[in-house]
Amino acid sequence: MDAPESIIDTKLAFSQAPKATNHQFGCTPKQLQHLAESRDLSALQTLGGLAGLETSLLTDRKSGLSPDEFIREDATPLTDYEKRLPTLSTEKTVFKPPFDARRRIFGDNRLPTKREPPFWQLMWMAYNDYVLFLLTGAAIISLGLGLYQALGTPRTPNNPPIEWVEGVAILVAIVIIVLVGALNDFQKQYQFRKLNKKQQDRNVKVIRSGRPQEILIHDVVVGDIVQIEPGDVIPADGILIQGLLLRCDESSMTGESNLRPKCPADDAVQASYSGNSNTQVTTKLDPFIISGTKVAEGVGSFLIIATGRNSAYGTILQRLEDEPTPTPLQMKLGGLAKSIAICGGVVALIFFVILFIKFLVELPHSTRSPAEKGQLFLNIFIIALTVVVIAVPEGLPLAVTLSLAFATTRMLKDRNLVRSLRACETMGNATSICSDKTGTLTQNRMTVVAGAFGTNSKYTEGASSSITEYIRGLSFDVRSILKSSIVINSTAFESDDSSYIGSRTESALLTLARDAIGMGPVEVERSDARVVYLVPFDSSRKCMVSVVRLDNGVHRAYIKGASEILLRACNTALENPEAGLSPIPVSDDIMQNLQDIISKYARHSWRTMTLAYRDFHEWPPVTNADPISDVGHIVPLDEILRDLTFLAIMGIQDPLRDGVPDAIQTCAKAGVTVRMVTGDNLLTAKAIAEEAGILTDHEDIAIEASEFRTLQQSQQIEMIPHLKVLARSTPEDKRILVMRLKQMGEIVAVTGDGTNDVAALMAADIGFSMGISGTEVAREASSIVLMDDNFTSIVKAIMWGRAVNDAVSKFLQFQITITITSVGLTFVSAVANGNQQSVLTAVQLMWINLFQDTMAALALATDPPSSKILDRKPVAQSAPLITLQMWKMIIGQSIYQMAVTLVLYFAGSSIFHYHTSQEKAQLQTAIFNTYVWLQIFNMFK
Repeated sequence: MDAPESIIDTKLAFSQAPKATNHQFGCTPKQLQHLAESRDLSALQTLGGLAGLETSLLTDRKSGLSPDEFIREDATPLTDYEKRLPTLSTEKTVFKPPFDARRRIFGDNRLPTKREPPFWQLMWMAYNDYVLFLLTGAAIISLGLGLYQALGTPRTPNNPPIEWVEGVAILVAIVIIVLVGALNDFQKQYQFRKLNKKQQDRNVKVIRSGRPQEILIHDVVVGDIVQIEPGDVIPADGILIQGLLLRCDESSMTGESNLRPKCPADDAVQASYSGNSNTQVTTKLDPFIISGTKVAEGVGSFLIIATGRNSAYGTILQRLEDEPTPTPLQMKLGGLAKSIAICGGVVALIFFVILFIKFLVELPHSTRSPAEKGQLFLNIFIIALTVVVIAVPEGLPLAVTLSLAFATTRMLKDRNLVRSLRACETMGNATSICSDKTGTLTQNRMTVVAGAFGTNSKYTEGASSSITEYIRGLSFDVRSILKSSIVINSTAFESDDSSYIGSRTESALLTLARDAIGMGPVEVERSDARVVYLVPFDSSRKCMVSVVRLDNGVHRAYIKGASEILLRACNTALENPEAGLSPIPVSDDIMQNLQDIISKYARHSWRTMTLAYRDFHEWPPVTNADPISDVGHIVPLDEILRDLTFLAIMGIQDPLRDGVPDAIQTCAKAGVTVRMVTGDNLLTAKAIAEEAGILTDHEDIAIEASEFRTLQQSQQIEMIPHLKVLARSTPEDKRILVMRLKQMGEIVAVTGDGTNDVAALMAADIGFSMGISGTEVAREASSIVLMDDNFTSIVKAIMWGRAVNDAVSKFLQFQITITITSVGLTFVSAVANGNQQSVLTAVQLMWINLFQDTMAALALATDPPSSKILDRKPVAQSAPLITLQMWKMIIGQSIYQMAVTLVLYFAGSSIFHYHTSQEKAQLQTAIFNTYVWLQIFNMFK
C-alpha cells in the first residue's frame, strides 16, 4: 500500500536535510523545528525515535545534560586525508562554556518580544493630531506675515522688528509638546517592558547530572529533560519520555477544548511500527508536548527539542500584534476627555464666530494696513485653535498611565507583580478578601511536631524525647513502610544544599523520614521503587496515591491526605507499631480515639496528615469497569480508597506569619472584610482564624464547605455577611463563595495557588496567585502575583490601588480647573477688549497646556500612598469620576482664579499706576505669572 502523501513529504524533508554538520549533534535545528511543528510520528521514526534523539542531542533520558559537557565545533569539515594528518595546532578546534554551543546552534529559550516603535515614531504619534496640524499651519502663516512685517516695512527706532517672534514661539511650543509626549510614551514603554520581563521569569524542573533541580525558564536548552506535573505551563516543545495519566490542555494552541492524552514516545513509535492504520489509535498515541500549553492531569518527563523562537509558542508570538487593552478607568477617563473636548470645541467655535463678526464689523472703518489686518485675523484664528488645544485634556489618559506605571513598578518592590493593569485600579475598591491559610496567613515553614502511629502509639510535642527518637523506637517493618509511604508518595525533590523543593507538607515529611528513619537521597530511594500508577495530590480530592509493585508480586498503594477523608476509608489499623506490622479491625472505640487525636492536634492549630496503605494481589483491580483508556489504566479513586490500613496521623505545625494580625486589623479599619477559605479541617481553621484576628465576634461564623454547599442560594447570601471561615473547601466552593459575594455587590479579591483555583481566580475582581507555592497555570489566571506568598502584600496592593485612584482624582480636579479658567479668561478678555486681544496669548496658553498635561500629571501621578489612605472605607466602583466635593473645589477655585486675573487685567493699570507701553508689558507678564502661580498653589493644595 502506498504511503500517505504527508508521510512522503515529511520523509522527503528529512532526507533532504544536510547529512554533515559542523558540530557534533546528529540533527539540525530545522529538522527539530519541523518535528515539533508537524508532530508526525513518521518524522520521529526518521530520526530514530526517542533513542535516536538522545544520541543526536548528546543527552540521556535518565541523567539529562551535564554542565561539564563540552561540544567540539569545527570551523570547516575535515577531509579523510586531513583527518589522518598529525595535529600540531588547535586553531580549528574551539571549546565553549557549558551549553553555549546548544544555545548558539539551537537557540535559547527566550520568546520573541514585540518590536517597540522607535523614538521618531513616538514623536509622530504624539504630533498626529488634526488640531496640532491646524495650529502648525497657522503658526507658519503667522511667521510668514511676521517676517514680511519685520523685513518689508519701514521701522522706527522704538519699534523693533519682532512680529515674527510669536509664530516661532508657537512652533517651538508645538515641538516641545511633541517631544515631551514622546518622552512620556518612551518612559511608559520602558516601565511596562521591565514589568513584562519580570512576568516571564519562572522556574522549571529539569534533570541534570542525574539530579532534579530548578532553573530559570530562559536557561532551558535543547536536550534538557524537564519534569512536569499538574499546573505547569510547558516551557518548550518536546517529546514525552515517560508519563502517568498525563493529559494536557492544548486549547490555547489548537482550539481543541478536550484534554489531550499523552503517551511515551517509545509506545507511540512501537504502535506506529506495528502497521496499525487506525488513525484513531495514532491520534490517541500522542508523544508531542507543545510549548505554551498546560498540564491538566498526571505527571511525566519530556525531552526538549525546540526552544524560544523555534518552538510552536514562539512561532505564534512572532505573528501576533498584541495591543494593550485599556483599563476601565482609562475608558471612563477617555469618555470624560471626549466630553470636555467637545465642550471646549463648542466654546472655541462660539469664541471665533463672535470675534470674527467683530472683525468684519470693524473692517470698513479700520486704519490698519492689509498686513496688519491679516495678522489680526490670524491671531483670532490662532487663539481659537489654542483654546481647542487647551480644552482637549490629553493629560487625563497620560495621568492614569503614569500613575499605573509608577504604581506597578513600586508594587514590585513590595512583592506584588501586577499582571493586569485593571487590577491596580480595582484593588483600591476591594471590599472583601477570600484568603487561603497555608503560606498566605501562615509561614509555610512546616515541621512535624506530633504523631499517632497505629492504634496505641502516640507522640506529642513537649515529651521528654524528640519525635525522631520516638520513631526510631518503632519496629523495622513499620519504619520501612513509613519511609516508603513518605518518599515514594511525594513529588518534592532534594536540592544541592540537602533541603527539599516542592510542597512544604511533603518537605516536612521527607525531613522527618531522613532524620528519624534514615532515608537516603530521594532519587536513590525512588529509583528502587517500581511505580505503576499515580494519582497526584489535588485540592478537590485532598489525597495522593502511589501504587508500586513489590518483589513478591503484590501491588501496594500508598495513600496520604486529609485525615477525615482517609480515616473513613480505613477498616484496619496497626495494633502495635513497636512490635511490627500487625493490622487489626478498626472498632468504634479505635475510630473515636483517632478522631479525638485529630481534634486535639487541630486545637493546637496543627494541620493533620494521615498515612495509609492497601495491598492489591492484582493490578488493575478486577472491579475496574474501564481498564484501558487513552492514557493507560484508569482506576476510579473510589476503588482504591476502601479497605485501607491506617498507618499514622502526623501533626504538622505551620506558625502564623508575623504582621498578619495587624494587617487583618488594618483591613477591617479600611472597610475590607477578610475571610479564610482553607482545605484544613474546621478546628484547625478556627484556631488559626482566632489567632489571626479573623474570628473576633460571637456572631462570626465558621463552617465546613460541605454544609455551606447544601444551603439554598438565598440562605448562603443571608449567611455570608457573618461568614469568616470556610473549612474543608474545594476550589469549586471558593468559586461559589466569590460569585455569591459579587452578587451582593462586593468587590472581591481572592488568593489561589493550585490549578483548580483558576475558576475562582478568574471569577474574582482581583485574583492573587502565589509566586512561591503556586502553579504556573494559577499565575497566568491571576491579576497579581504575590512574590512572597504573604498576606501583608495584599494590604500593600490595596494601598497602591487607592493611591492610583486618588492620583487620578487629584489630577482630574486640577485639569478641569485649568481648562475652565483658561478658556473662560480667554473668552471674556478677548470679547471685552477693543483690540480683540486675550489676557493670555497663544504662546502662554500653549505653555500652560504643556505644564498641565505633563509636569502636573507627572507630579500628581507619582505620589506614594500614606498610611492614612486606609483610614477610610472603599469607594464604590459605580461612584462618579467627579464627586460633589470635587465639583465644589473646582467651581470655587475657578471663580477665585478668574476674579484675581480679570481684576489685574482690567484694573491693574489703575491699581499700580502703569501707563507707558513698557509698564503695560510688565503688567501683562505679572498677570501671566500670577495665573501660573495660582495653578501651582492649586496643585499643592
